[in-house]
Amino acid sequence: MAKQKHYIFNQLTQNFEVLETSRSRKLLRFVLVFLGFLGAAFLFAVLLFTFFKSPKEKMQARELEYMKLQYEILNDRLDDMEMLVTEMEERDNNLYRVMFEADPIPSQVRRSGFSDADRYAGLYGYVNSGQVVSAARKLDIIKSQLYHQSVSYDTLFALARNKSDMLAHIPGIFPLKETELKYISSFFGYRPDPIYKISKFHSGIDFSAALGTEAYATGDGVVYDVERNEWGYGNMVTLDHGFGYKTRYAHLQKPLVRKGQKVKRGQCIGLIGNTGKTTGVHLHYEVLKNDVQIDPINFFYNDLTPEQYNQILEQSTLPTQTMD
Repeated sequence: MAKQKHYIFNQLTQNFEVLETSRSRKLLRFVLVFLGFLGAAFLFAVLLFTFFKSPKEKMQARELEYMKLQYEILNDRLDDMEMLVTEMEERDNNLYRVMFEADPIPSQVRRSGFSDADRYAGLYGYVNSGQVVSAARKLDIIKSQLYHQSVSYDTLFALARNKSDMLAHIPGIFPLKETELKYISSFFGYRPDPIYKISKFHSGIDFSAALGTEAYATGDGVVYDVERNEWGYGNMVTLDHGFGYKTRYAHLQKPLVRKGQKVKRGQCIGLIGNTGKTTGVHLHYEVLKNDVQIDPINFFYNDLTPEQYNQILEQSTLPTQTMD
């Protein structure tokens, strides 16, 4: 097809002449056409990638959704694991450690051993950083709980292996023969003081008996101290039974053991008297756990039937006056 020519009317010659396009005009026209084409292509590409995803992007989107689903599943499993470990801790503190006379492990100790400082610094700065850090922290807490639980089980295993030895050491009998016991004159707790006539805390139990009655160790142990005084507790023997337990035998007429001596349950350690601050012959008996006085009434299980124990519990509620 022949190229069409363009004509223009020349006013001077009064003739039609062929219109010649300059090279620069042709170049400009080419550039404008090219830029228009390029702009249309760019607009088409923007629309295409905005509203339509490439196969690779679709695959990446599917993988991302799959990873989110798996993360939620793993996070649920972490929650289940955390609940299980917490139940183990509760049984450990409230059952196993109670059975073996071991102190419970505080929750803050079980979850200790790590700090947020710089531990998760490398996980921040991303869209899902909050979720990732939360999961990492949860996993670290569970790890700490399991470690302390493992240590606790090791301790309980050692206690179980020495259970018979522990039961022999823990106080478990009356500190004098029941046939030589006249009566329990005062119990643990706040009682009227016989000298000062005010209510004071009585840290043990007073056993009335005849002068010179033998006092017995209530559990295996070692003589922790022997004191001889004419005031306060008077002549007193303190035994260390191990496992955090000590017992005191005060107002003795005469101690019959020496410091550092090993004693067995039921062994005579002294004679009952009225030395020190006292209004009559009696034995003041104390039980201490971790150096804190506790009610001795709970440690006569080898000598009392359930009926006798309930009877003594009722007597302990009466406002009896102490003898020291």
